This record gives sequence, C-alpha cells and structure tokens, in this order.
Amino acid sequence: MPTDAPIDLLPAAPAPPSPDRRRPAQGLLLDVDGPVASPVTRTVPAGIIADLLTLAAAGWPVVFNTGRSDAFIRRQVMEPMLAAGLPAGITFHAVCEKGATWFSFTADGAGEVFTDRGLALPTSFADDVRDLVEEKYSHLMFFDETKLAMVSVEQSLEAANADYLEGQRSFDEDVLDIMHSHDMGACRLDREEPDSNGDIEYRVDPTIISTDIESVRVGKDLGAERALTLVAPLMDLPRTWRTVGDSRTDYAMADYLHEQGYDLAHVDVRPADGVPAKPYEVLTEGSLIHEEAGAAFLARCVASLG
Repeated sequence: MPTDAPIDLLPAAPAPPSPDRRRPAQGLLLDVDGPVASPVTRTVPAGIIADLLTLAAAGWPVVFNTGRSDAFIRRQVMEPMLAAGLPAGITFHAVCEKGATWFSFTADGAGEVFTDRGLALPTSFADDVRDLVEEKYSHLMFFDETKLAMVSVEQSLEAANADYLEGQRSFDEDVLDIMHSHDMGACRLDREEPDSNGDIEYRVDPTIISTDIESVRVGKDLGAERALTLVAPLMDLPRTWRTVGDSRTDYAMADYLHEQGYDLAHVDVRPADGVPAKPYEVLTEGSLIHEEAGAAFLARCVASLG
C-alpha cells in the first residue's frame, strides 16, 4: 500500500560531485511514454528492456521520471525486467505522477510506494471526473484508477487518436467547469481560471494520449529532484546525465539538472513539436521518434560501454 512520505525521506537534492574517474559514466533520467513505452501499444519493446538492464549492470543509475502511476511502471517496465532476468544487486527507481509518488525495485520486486499527500487532488473532484468520463466520453477514454495523487484520463486503445484529440478539447473544458464548481483555481495552457481567492493551484495538462489534472507544484523538475535523492544513498552520483523525453514539459528535468551544475544533454524523441533554445545540448535520433528513437539512443549507450 502507498505510504505518506515522512519528512526525513525528502532531503534536499545532493550537490553535484567533483570529477572522479571511479564514478559511473552517466545517469539516465527517462520519461516513459514515448521514449520507453510505445504511445500506441503502451508496452515496452524487449530491446529497450535488455539495454536498460545492461546499462544498470554496468553501474549507470537509471530513474524513470514519468506522469504514469506506480502500477503502470510495475506492470509495463518492472515485470518485463524481472522476466528478462534482473540481476541481484541492481536497483531501478521510478518517480511517478510527476514527482508526487515514487518507489524503487530490484530483483525481489517493488519496494514501498511513497506518496506526497500534499500534492493529491480532492477525492470528491476525482469522483466527478470519473462520472464525467462514464457519462460522456467512455467511447474515447478511460479514467485511470491507478493514480494516487493526480487525476488522469487516457485514450482507449480502441479509439482513433484523431478522434480522441478532438474529444479531448471538449473534455478539458468540462473539467475546468467542474474545477470551478469545486472552487479549484486551474490553468490549461494559456487559459487561467483562478479560484475565489484569485489563486491557481492546479493544472490541466493535455498530452497526445491523455489529460492529467494535477497540482501546479508537480513537474519533471520535481521528479528530477526526487531522482537525485533516491540515487544518492545507493551510489556515487555521476556528474554526467542524459534526460530523455517526448514533450516540451520533459525539458524541465534537464533544466533542473543544468541549474544544479550537472553536465547533461537532453534527448528529444519528438522534436517535430519544436526544440527550444537551451544552454545544454539537445540530441535527436534523425527521423526516428518515440520508442524507436529511445531504442536507438539506448543502443548507442550500450555500444559506448565497449
């Protein structure tokens, strides 16, 4: 069962280490939908599983930094790794729901799931969104019952993506109306709907296959901070990191690591959405996108081991 996070499990993120040849070559901070799991099938290719196991066995810290739930990571990432043969002594970390929940897993399976309850949305609001989906949008999407802090809906596998995206606009508008009825100040892209105090504490975040309704305090930058606190007690932190994502919001994890003084490059597996100007290197995999681009990048990482 999920556990509220005690304060002493949330230390300040460690400072970057000094150069040291004994440290792992680099760390990996990976979004899941897109770079690792196919946004079409929601599954992870066997080659990606194998390469992640190889890199972790070589001493590279691997952290999944995702909006997905812990349940999704266990089912689509951890279980295939266990089936492929996750070696003893290796720990993977998963920061889920954009920093609101987190856990680690080894060859023995998943450890305890921690939840920052201060980032959780009201249960009554979640109930209203569930009802909305059932009454009006069940032909396009489903309510994600596995989320512990945010409220999310996702495109049904049977629905065409074009139909889903058209219906998503209407759904998001309906969600903002529900939030107004709960006096929950919210924003969606450029639209802002403050609460009765003039505050905005929540965000409606549409993606190509889902909509997440979340605290404005969550994000891939919070996930990156959590990632460092998970890795630091178990191994020396590398100075060099690679972050990998498929949306513009994924750049926040690279921004955070850059601001903390780490050496990094960000791998964008869907650059057609626009590559922003950044003070660090942005890498792409030619014409490849999504999990095919992720697989190509990880294969190059494995090849670099020699």
